[in-house]
Amino acid sequence: MSAFVRSLPWRVLMVFVAAASLVACNDFTECAPVDAAVAALPERLSDTGLFADSSMTVPGEDVKAFAPQFPLWSDGATKRRWIRLPAGTRIDTRDMDHWQFPEGTRLWKEFTRDGVRVETRLLEKAGPHPEDWRAVAYVWLPDGSDAVATPAGQRNANGTPHDVPSASDCFGCHGGTPSRVLGFSAIQLSYDAPADSLDLDDLVASDLLTAPPAARFTVPGNDVERAALGYLHANCGHCHNQQRPESDGPRCYEPRNSLDFRLRVGRLGSPGETPTYRSAKGDDFEPGRPDDSKMVKRISKREEGWSMPLLGTEVVDADGVALLRRWISEMKRE
Repeated sequence: MSAFVRSLPWRVLMVFVAAASLVACNDFTECAPVDAAVAALPERLSDTGLFADSSMTVPGEDVKAFAPQFPLWSDGATKRRWIRLPAGTRIDTRDMDHWQFPEGTRLWKEFTRDGVRVETRLLEKAGPHPEDWRAVAYVWLPDGSDAVATPAGQRNANGTPHDVPSASDCFGCHGGTPSRVLGFSAIQLSYDAPADSLDLDDLVASDLLTAPPAARFTVPGNDVERAALGYLHANCGHCHNQQRPESDGPRCYEPRNSLDFRLRVGRLGSPGETPTYRSAKGDDFEPGRPDDSKMVKRISKREEGWSMPLLGTEVVDADGVALLRRWISEMKRE
């Protein structure tokens, strides 16, 4: 972002971003103007309720850390995540695949790249309806004293290769599921999380779910199959799934195909029962033939408008490629 743009007052900047978002599009991107509701978010991260004091390191007492068992690849960035539910509320889990969060819920995700704390993203439920979410990224000041809302995003933030997304880009991913929340779900939390992080058992024990499940949900298959299915769920399922909510306006990415990489709690009996196998086997991947699989080809390169994932990454995930190659290589041909 230019020095001129950074110097603009907060609400003037919001108008600038809304206008710029309309012309920053390509064949794969329909950038929605930044909603005016984003302007109501605090200008400083220190005012969002994440941290307990001015140290900007210790989360508030009502802020809880969590970590999904299948993380999203973000070009090697280290991430920390937190959630805060309004006091006395619970998550609506009647649809176990698509949790609905109470109004006032806030989630934060912090990115550190090459040892530099670069940004912290805020996602807030601003109203009673499933689509009533708003989001913005806060870019950290060089001295680490605070982070400032940056609705226009920022390339190569704080001297790193990390690109901070604009507020208009956030729902290119988050708009792809009825929940709008990624990484905090029944499947993602069904494991023994670190001691300082929430998992599904903690949520049940704390009576934070309206319809608590009787047990955790286990991704089927051997270690390689589970890891591959989880990887695709986390990195591809928010765009490639057949339960994408309808939208009354443009989104930053609208895939139009039959692929479905999102895991479902009711389709975990075997690997072959998952939407991934049902929708992509023989089309996106060829059992036993990773070199002939479109999936492997598209995640092994970074070519604008063609490589996958299309959004949020500029660096090939070598470990992810190796995992999917092994998974396809070991898959039995019919």
